[in-house]
Amino acid sequence: MTDGADRFVRLIRQFGPIPVAQYMGESNALYYAARDPLGAAGDFVTAPEISQMFGEMIGLWCADLWQRAGRPEQVAYAELGPGRGTLAADARRAMASQGLAADMRLVEGSPALRAEQAKRVAAVFHDGVDDLPDNRPLLIVANEFFDALPVRQLVRTEEGWRERMVGLKDGALHFESGTKPMDEAVPLSMQDAEVGTILETNPSAAALWRDLCERIAKQGGAMLAIDYGHLDARTGSTLQAVKRHEKVGVFDAPGEMDLTAHVDFAMLAEIAAEVGLIGKTAEQGAWLNALGMGQRARMLAEATPEQAQDVATAYRRLTAHDEMGALFKVIAVTANDWPQPSGFT
Repeated sequence: MTDGADRFVRLIRQFGPIPVAQYMGESNALYYAARDPLGAAGDFVTAPEISQMFGEMIGLWCADLWQRAGRPEQVAYAELGPGRGTLAADARRAMASQGLAADMRLVEGSPALRAEQAKRVAAVFHDGVDDLPDNRPLLIVANEFFDALPVRQLVRTEEGWRERMVGLKDGALHFESGTKPMDEAVPLSMQDAEVGTILETNPSAAALWRDLCERIAKQGGAMLAIDYGHLDARTGSTLQAVKRHEKVGVFDAPGEMDLTAHVDFAMLAEIAAEVGLIGKTAEQGAWLNALGMGQRARMLAEATPEQAQDVATAYRRLTAHDEMGALFKVIAVTANDWPQPSGFT
């Protein structure tokens, strides 16, 4: 049993079963505080690590919006959960090529990852979004950020809707149903769903997204979120764990594996609308191609023929329907006095 698993076993023995959201949140807090999880030596690889083209497209997307907004003098680029800083570095280079010298801000709580980010890009670090600049437009980027925020799960039982909990069975962690009725938290259309149906929500993501949408509406600018998820509402658990580039059980090694869940892009778009903004959504592959990644890949291959195969492989991985192209989705919002974002139909 890992140290993290032992910690949860002791917690549950003392206080009883805990919500899935608490398990996911505390497990990921342990996981990210002490390691750099990226790359071949880590547990997973994100799009910016696959190719410089990904960060370049985002930087050019930001620069295009800035230019069409009239080139405001003060603009802050703010990235949430910036990994190793690779995306920020590539985006900054692309923005600079178009004349945009953005004030770089990185929202990161992990000391290990901050050290990696500082090697790649000069930026001001923030523990959270509350102290981001409030006196200038913001260009907010969140790549594979919202998927790591803790999800809440409700399950339909014979007795009605209950919160899905993490408890103990024969000394091991397992899922079970809570005892408190949760029917009032479920939409009327789902009240009589089949027994065993799971509804997954993300209160943390919803609250943060709303706050950021309100800041964009007030300060100007745009926000871009890229993650794996779905564009329409659906049921079922999407909680999953990755360790050393392999999917593992969600109870295998808490605190030593990455726990994520699919992002509900329909929910993000709905919140944006409530704030008075329009949320544009697309699949990642279609969006990147609309921005010109195919042309950029050809240029890179021609400039470095010895790397042409690697460029082609990276391009396919990021855009192909059977790779990341369809699984990953994109949502963008812009302030009402800013132009519409590129790449969306």
